Amino acid sequence: MIDNDDIQNNDRRLEARNAWQLLLRRRAEDADAQIDEPMDLLQGMSYDDAQLLFHELRVHQIELEMQNEELRRLQIELEVSRSRYFDLYDLAPVGYCTVSESGQIEEANRTMAHLLGVTCKLLTQRPFTRFIHPLHQDTYYLIRNELLESGLLQTCEIKMIKGDSTQIWVGLVATVVMDTEGAKVMRLVLTDVTSRKYLDDELLQKNKELLHAQQMATKANQAKSEFLANMSHDLRSPLNSILGFAQLLASGTPAPTPRQMANLDHILNSGWYLLELINGVLDLASIESGKLSLTMGPVPLPDVLQDCQTMMDLQAKNSGVDISFPEFDGQCLVHADRTRLKQVLINLLTNAVKYNRPQGTVDVTFTMPTPHRVRINVQDSGHGLSPEKLAQLFQPFNRLGQECGTQEGTGIGLVVSRKLVEMMGGSMGVQSTAGVGSVFWFELMLSGASVPETNASEIPELPDQPVGAAYTVLYIEDNPANMALVEQLVERRPGVHLLGATNATVGLAMVHRHQPQLILMDINLPGINGFQALKILRDDPATQHIPVLAISANVMPNDIQKGLDSGFLAYLTKPVKVAEFMAALDRGLALTAKQFSESCYGVRGEDTVEQNVDN
Repeated sequence: MIDNDDIQNNDRRLEARNAWQLLLRRRAEDADAQIDEPMDLLQGMSYDDAQLLFHELRVHQIELEMQNEELRRLQIELEVSRSRYFDLYDLAPVGYCTVSESGQIEEANRTMAHLLGVTCKLLTQRPFTRFIHPLHQDTYYLIRNELLESGLLQTCEIKMIKGDSTQIWVGLVATVVMDTEGAKVMRLVLTDVTSRKYLDDELLQKNKELLHAQQMATKANQAKSEFLANMSHDLRSPLNSILGFAQLLASGTPAPTPRQMANLDHILNSGWYLLELINGVLDLASIESGKLSLTMGPVPLPDVLQDCQTMMDLQAKNSGVDISFPEFDGQCLVHADRTRLKQVLINLLTNAVKYNRPQGTVDVTFTMPTPHRVRINVQDSGHGLSPEKLAQLFQPFNRLGQECGTQEGTGIGLVVSRKLVEMMGGSMGVQSTAGVGSVFWFELMLSGASVPETNASEIPELPDQPVGAAYTVLYIEDNPANMALVEQLVERRPGVHLLGATNATVGLAMVHRHQPQLILMDINLPGINGFQALKILRDDPATQHIPVLAISANVMPNDIQKGLDSGFLAYLTKPVKVAEFMAALDRGLALTAKQFSESCYGVRGEDTVEQNVDN
């Protein structure tokens, strides 16, 4: 682009040359007037001198003509440049204007006039602030003062008012120069940014709406989680009675008749299936809400597979399916949550057995796709899946047409398993051929650690035998059906006397009065809850040594972990399983017996309790 200063300098040089030529002309005329008789000068010259003079005059005339021609050429080029400059200046895609130090518009191009909806004539000699929105004039004055003081380029975005009173947003770039008289003038470049500003406003509004929607979704998820937790608790309480008393009848004396046993089996199977459905829904809700926490660490894969083999042997035998597990040459540690890893494997193995053929097979193998990952494969000889069903496999509550079949299921086990594997940093997939079978697999990262972590929620196995001495057990529970169930369970331990309290206030008073050897504590109690009651017991030297078992329908992983961290000897979930309850009961009574024995030799009981709780 041609600078305006260059054109002004060319104009000044041209004017100076014209003035010099005019001055020469006048001097020549004056000199000619002083010679009265030009021919007298020639008469005194020789012929050769005259010839030389005429030659010099002709040469000088030619030089003048050449200079005049050069001046005409330069003038034409200057006019072309001036025309090109004004075309570029006037028709530029941005608005240009020159503003004096006092704030008056001295010059503006056509784009500037079009931008503001006025003519160039109406712009010149008018204050630039006349076109600035009142709310943005402070912004303009701020950059104007900074520009005049520092001389550094300034930018801003301001709202301006057009000739028809409509408003536009412009991006303004300002520089300062000196004019021919040495005064400061500002040169402004204006760009219309109205569309972008409106888009920015729309984007800001959309972001606000998204943030509001996110907050509403968070509240909805929280409400859903609270609802599911409350629903789980409310469902587990009656289910605890159903399954508990059914187990009592099935194992009672005299033994039930075959018809009665068949009826009890229906009750137990339906009850455990309902419990499985509740657990699956809670797991899925916890994962989707981001509230499911994992205890990650090095887990020995051979040990987990051995546990799964022990758990699946009876089911596979009853179904007539043969399961084979791999053998490991050495220790294989994977980075996972032990409990959740076992849950994934049990789910895959259960499906492989349930949906297999009679006399079918299930092969569990492992491969190393990379040096840092292990893949576990569960291959069955079932009916396989078509491509259409494979596409629907990991959809919640979709059982792929098995709803009318003989096998019970929830349709969420695979969904939960896949999400758990992904939370542990792995991946899950399936390969299936209709009529041949399926291979479900998942991969996990290998762990470099050599010592696996112990899951605090696991209860050590204890001998299933009654304690011979007489003991008092206090059960604090506000549900009469649960109280009646535990009463009948405790009757199976001769020498154990059960006391009951319907709230923590009464229960704490009975603790001080009867000094029981073991306390069974519900969590959701009226008034003082189970956690608060446990703290009161632990803060009192007279009761801090008494083991306390939690029995609760709050079964979320964080509930269980909170209970163990608070100091409960164990955390049993409702519906209780008879074998687990009896083992935990014996564990608590055995701990009391150990405390009493050691206290006879001078060992403080509270030290023993703390050590066992930690273990």
